[in-house]
Amino acid sequence: MYNGVMSSDHSQDSSKTLEKAQELLRVIDVAKLESELYNFQEKTNVPDFWKQPKAQQVVSEISFLQKKIKEAEELKNLLTDVEAFEALKSSLSEEENRQMGDEHDNNLRRLEKLLNKLELNQYLSGKYDRLGAILSIHPGQGGTEAMDWAEMLSRMYARFFDRQDWKYTLVNETRGEDAGIKEVVYEVKAPLAYGYLKMEKGTHRLVRLSPFNADNLRQTSFALVEVLPLIEGDVDIELKDNDLSWKFTRAGGAGGQSVNKVNSAVELTHLPTGIVVRCREERSQVQNKERALKILKAKLAILEEDKLNAELSNVKGSHQHASWGTQIRNYVLHPYKLVKDTRTKVETSDTDSVLDGDLSKFIEAEIKL
Repeated sequence: MYNGVMSSDHSQDSSKTLEKAQELLRVIDVAKLESELYNFQEKTNVPDFWKQPKAQQVVSEISFLQKKIKEAEELKNLLTDVEAFEALKSSLSEEENRQMGDEHDNNLRRLEKLLNKLELNQYLSGKYDRLGAILSIHPGQGGTEAMDWAEMLSRMYARFFDRQDWKYTLVNETRGEDAGIKEVVYEVKAPLAYGYLKMEKGTHRLVRLSPFNADNLRQTSFALVEVLPLIEGDVDIELKDNDLSWKFTRAGGAGGQSVNKVNSAVELTHLPTGIVVRCREERSQVQNKERALKILKAKLAILEEDKLNAELSNVKGSHQHASWGTQIRNYVLHPYKLVKDTRTKVETSDTDSVLDGDLSKFIEAEIKL
């Protein structure tokens, strides 16, 4: 509650926030963004637009630019409101200060939150950072325990997507025989989703009292998270037919009659790299082939990016990156409660909130690594 009196510390913090917002607005070229948006929107007016290979890519660019322009407008409006109050407050009565103060504090908090988000986005300059993401979870060894942990992670990430107000789809979920999941795959169609999620890839370790053991013993479980960019349309990756090996089988398990009666499941092997992609979630073989190719392109894109990073590290010196098989975060529920990231050292004892999708402090620290 605003009482009309502002401490010197609060005033200094307010001044710093205003300075940051003013500087950021000077950097953001809204006119350029609007010009780029217009050019992309014009491309959608051509006949048979949706039949073009890059149609989805154009739509993604439009969504990204619209979001950036909206954020710039919100930043400008909040800054104007906060500056207006700061300029007027000395001439206002105590009652007027009290009436307008709560709204001012709310605007200041919104401005600080937006600034933090926009500053964080400045770190996301990788080739694929602005794209959506494909996030998959695979249990490690340990049977039901590990599959249950994979399901807990699946819920955690879905709740994080909800908190971010991201559009996402559960494209595949293979259930375990007794409990948990053998695999789950999400497609997140939101600008910058890959940039935010890419450092989540790696091994996640859980320590808890086992709910599946009669003696209620402490159990350690592992699950692997994979994150790939959601690449739509054409990309600079050439796939030669001679490099691709396809296998088609029936998609077993639950899923309706058509799933089990036709050879809709596909297994795609990229012979030069040995990368194998399996897709069985769609009822149509054509749809599964399209999804398999999309995932293969994403895997090859990241492979090329990893090679580039390795070359750069040879020049600049070693730099630690999250990679397959690395243990990136520990979730301890017994004998004490603690979630700790092994790379950033960020930790919290509020394990319930983390497992309910409150991952912001971890992901923000990862981005700034």
